Amino acid sequence: MEAYKREFIEFLQGAGVLKFGDFTAKSGRKIPYFINAGEIKTGDQISKLGEFYAKSYLEKVGNKRTVLYGPAYKGIPIAVAASIGLSKNGLDVPFFFNRKEEKDHGEGGVFVGYLPKEGDEIVIVEDVITAGTAIRESMAILKNLKGTKIAATFVMVDRKEKGQGEKSAMAEIGEEFGFPVYSVVDVYDIIEYLEEDEANAENVDRIKKYLAVNGAKA
Repeated sequence: MEAYKREFIEFLQGAGVLKFGDFTAKSGRKIPYFINAGEIKTGDQISKLGEFYAKSYLEKVGNKRTVLYGPAYKGIPIAVAASIGLSKNGLDVPFFFNRKEEKDHGEGGVFVGYLPKEGDEIVIVEDVITAGTAIRESMAILKNLKGTKIAATFVMVDRKEKGQGEKSAMAEIGEEFGFPVYSVVDVYDIIEYLEEDEANAENVDRIKKYLAVNGAKA
């Protein structure tokens, strides 16, 4: 496993973002582990998270200037942190996010921050994709930005789960909307990391059993 992946998983556990137990995902699935960006609560933590997203962005997209979009609510601090992480690497990119309810006074509108214009490429930053529900919600919002293009989506963890069919949710999103979905790590990286300590045997077993039922075939 690459050093940065190990470092990222250790960071997720240390910050309480990666938890093990019995949870229900937005998709309705009962899952044995949970990724919750809402557990990021300090300046140091959000700064480090932004650095990991920036590293992933620079590896996959390069120094290309796009616009970062953070879906409310958990995507908002991720977009801000990622933009700061990129600025530290010499790439200054704008960011924006949505309101849950459209504002009908003041400046109005559903978006806050930079307003994408025709020709802009947008990168969505999220915490995780399980069945693709949240990304489809974002696409329904972003389709109103005429003349823009979604270039990619970045998430913390690829859960490697089925989407609406047998393929992974990330693969389905890519095929449906025509852009790649990248992750810093995937669930098999997490399994590999956990297997290094026998104390994690129960969690490893539960995740593997879950993937045997819900894991993507491709």
